Amino acid sequence: MKMVGIGCLLLFTSVSYAAELEPIQVSRDGRGFARATSGKSFTPWGFNYDHDRNGRLLEDYWNDEWSTVEEDFAEMKSLGANVVRIHLQVGAFMSAPDKPRPAALAQLKRLVKLAQQQELYLDLTGLGCYHKQDIPKWYHALDEQERWKTQAAFWSAIAETCAGSPAIFCYDLMNEPVVPGGAKPQENWLGPGLGDKFFVQYISRDRADRDRAEIAKAWISQLVQAIRQHDQQHLITVGLVPWSLDRPGLSSGFAPEKIADELDFIAVHLYPKSGKQAEALETLAGFAAAGKPVIIEEMFPLGCSAAELGEFIDQSQPQACGWIGFYWGMTPAEYRKGDQTIGQALTLAWLELFQSQRLAGIGD
Repeated sequence: MKMVGIGCLLLFTSVSYAAELEPIQVSRDGRGFARATSGKSFTPWGFNYDHDRNGRLLEDYWNDEWSTVEEDFAEMKSLGANVVRIHLQVGAFMSAPDKPRPAALAQLKRLVKLAQQQELYLDLTGLGCYHKQDIPKWYHALDEQERWKTQAAFWSAIAETCAGSPAIFCYDLMNEPVVPGGAKPQENWLGPGLGDKFFVQYISRDRADRDRAEIAKAWISQLVQAIRQHDQQHLITVGLVPWSLDRPGLSSGFAPEKIADELDFIAVHLYPKSGKQAEALETLAGFAAAGKPVIIEEMFPLGCSAAELGEFIDQSQPQACGWIGFYWGMTPAEYRKGDQTIGQALTLAWLELFQSQRLAGIGD
């Protein structure tokens, strides 16, 4: 795989620290990020490392093909990244509602060490249920209260494993959580699929006349407490869909202005559409109005050209202070060999944009 990474890693006390790495914190003015020791500004610029070129999730190959992971981290670093977003699956880390898998935690510890060696920071996004076939049946069967307890146990184990490492940029509680908006209970914990993957999850199946924002805040608070029992230092956020703003129509229930106090910064996923950058910028401004630093945690030229995405990145800088795209295990040089599919051509254009923006001074 080929990705770029940002670089600031904390690791366990038994590991020698790279001199260049410092923990990352919110800057004093509250508008961005800074290195904790030197005070120098830090701009997240990197990749989602969510699957490989064959669609496999990291846990599918990180045991048997560790050399691939090492190569991909080196490639992401060489592309100019300083942050890599990792997606951790519930089924890979929990063998029972209250029992983490020691082998998975050991492999995560190995990954954190690799990130530190490459001087990359990790955005650890948890509680993934991306492949339905990998979700434990017992997890599906839990009610809301017990499910939240298991999710807290997951984060407690992750934080205890990673608390001592400067390589952790943040803990992202869940990718694109949603509180149901209707009176009728949801039949499933998962939202609609995208291909064979499920990126959206409900944190409750039955709203039961409760305020949606209060449900979201209670859920965040429980998971934050589980993390803070072991880690008082690293930043915490949650990855929000763009329709999280408290506006008429479709909404996730995670209105940023109502949950901001529970988080260190806001993470939003934005995919601008061709000719509609102004709409995406308006949405971004809505997230920035919550008064916390904002990172665009997912972006890609899906509905626009790479050039238009580049314009959006430039125009978003007054509201955003970090940008994370995607890397799926192939370098630009590999994409340029032979005929390209439409998807490969899009990815190549994205990687070339990533490198050009990095050279233009975005990132650090």
